[in-house]
Amino acid sequence: MAVKVGVIGGGRFGTNHLRTFAQLAHSGRVKLVALADVNPKVLEEQRRAFGVKGYENYEEMLSKEEIDAVTIVTPDHLHREIAITSANSGKHILVEKPLDVTVSGCTEMIDAAKRNGVLLQVDFHKRFDPDFIELKRAIISNKLGRIEYGYAWMEDTIEVPSKWFPKWAPNSSPAWFLGIHFYDLVRWLMESMPKRAYATGVKHKLASMGIDAFDSIQAKVEFENGSSFFFDTSWILPESFPAIVNQGLRVVGSEGTWEVDSQNRGVEACTTSEGPKTFNTHFIREGKDKFGRTVFHGYGIDSIVDFVENVEFLQSGAKIGDLTGRYASGEEGRIATSMAVAIHRSIAEGRVTDVELPKS
Repeated sequence: MAVKVGVIGGGRFGTNHLRTFAQLAHSGRVKLVALADVNPKVLEEQRRAFGVKGYENYEEMLSKEEIDAVTIVTPDHLHREIAITSANSGKHILVEKPLDVTVSGCTEMIDAAKRNGVLLQVDFHKRFDPDFIELKRAIISNKLGRIEYGYAWMEDTIEVPSKWFPKWAPNSSPAWFLGIHFYDLVRWLMESMPKRAYATGVKHKLASMGIDAFDSIQAKVEFENGSSFFFDTSWILPESFPAIVNQGLRVVGSEGTWEVDSQNRGVEACTTSEGPKTFNTHFIREGKDKFGRTVFHGYGIDSIVDFVENVEFLQSGAKIGDLTGRYASGEEGRIATSMAVAIHRSIAEGRVTDVELPKS
């Protein structure tokens, strides 16, 4: 039985959701029912690309279409209301990171999903990167010994806040848009809860362009296992940088060290038209199947497929509790949000702050 899916938000990353579901439709696993987006131009472009029915109002889509599950790919600060409405409509939900930009909002979303008996999953796709999966295997097997400290970095080019979404960049930050990936990843890798955070942030470059947002945020987070990690995030690298994002993670333990360079996977190019480029071929790569159809592979696809697999599992008669520990839950999304909130509070107050985690 095909999972009937609706997508809410058809912009830049919403396209990746649409292509994943269209790809799964080839094998009958998914039926891409509809797309909701407030921009009529986006709806028309995606209708031509995927043949998907469009709605400018997501609530109308939810009420009119027979849908099993939705994915929410809207600006961060809009997630809460859409997720709660979707849960109240009985839909399983995949939300792009972050789950929400407030801890209370995350809790409301979690409660709505529980009340309606639906799955609430967060798209933390770095958990599906094979290089980080290998790192987790090393940590679990104690190959690195006791984890003592580490360093994560994720830096976008200035094209992202200035051209991709200048209107809602002031509602986000390098911590919310980028850091949230690694806040979740590091906690997931070590299976240890965050305790305290100290952070600083700079507003200069984007402010000079009329965008009231942090250029960069630097944070140190301490975890209950005694380790501490530094997280450097920014979105002001020059557009001439050879990749849209520079990112990686270094972990140091008592018995070894492990480093993943997520920006340079060993694929480099230089052309007259584009200059030097490096490619993260692990994330999303385009190809053709044996029937000549365009298909996409990589961990940016796998994390969405995982959501479909979870919905299929539930449709087979399983309970949501049967999935515990096997997916990025709303509760885990709330932990990452709690870290980002503490980091922003530290910047505002100029001091070390506790990461305040709900008791349930």
